[in-house]
Amino acid sequence: MISTSPTSGGKGRGTVRLWSVSLWLVIWEVAAVAIGQDILLVSPVAVLRRLSELVLAGSFWHSVLFSFLRIAGGFSLATLLGALLAISSNRFKNVEMLLAPLIQTIKATPVASFVILILIWVPSRNLSVVISFLMVLPIMYTNVLAGIRSADRQLLEMADVFHVPAWKRLRYIYVSQVLPFFRSACSVALGLSWKSGIAAEVIGIPIGSIGEKLYQAKIYLDTPDLFAWTLVVIVVSVCFEKLFLAVVDAIVGKLERM
Repeated sequence: MISTSPTSGGKGRGTVRLWSVSLWLVIWEVAAVAIGQDILLVSPVAVLRRLSELVLAGSFWHSVLFSFLRIAGGFSLATLLGALLAISSNRFKNVEMLLAPLIQTIKATPVASFVILILIWVPSRNLSVVISFLMVLPIMYTNVLAGIRSADRQLLEMADVFHVPAWKRLRYIYVSQVLPFFRSACSVALGLSWKSGIAAEVIGIPIGSIGEKLYQAKIYLDTPDLFAWTLVVIVVSVCFEKLFLAVVDAIVGKLERM
């Protein structure tokens, strides 16, 4: 089972530090200068210069929006359906038994196989929606289910004894138990949705997508473009993750204050 349940650790552990980023940029610059071939390894300065040129073009923002809407859409659908299926599996054992082969198959099947198969059924412009959905669904399902089953049994028994309404159980018991699992799953799934979605676009080459730009950079051996668009994917992915988790925290905080 894919598990992204939270683990204990020191405060700030895993945080990206400015000095660490600066050091790797220096190493990158030195390596680029030592190789002396932009077609093999372009310098970070050249990448930033090319990126500054790209952002001034209207087609750049169209491509970012094109890919963002589809990948975010696939992620959102998988998150919603994964949570609903996890709730159903916890409530009905037969549902879990029915879904088990499907979830295991999705987890084990290579992304490339899904892309080729789905291209037969779905237009290339919507390919990243389906691929990101399929990659995120098992993570959300397994981790939300694990979070639900981690709920304190004594609290649940007490809720049964005092006939606590279902919405109060959800608010005071399940939300606090499931949230850490859900947030960790989101952190992993968001990055995976972008990786798989962009990979699908590179194979399907939908017009106006980030994947198309990466494919063109590969065809024309345009290394600065390749690095610049890769940097765009990283930045958008990280920003989307931060924004999504901030919204989740805000909603939960509001529920706790009610």
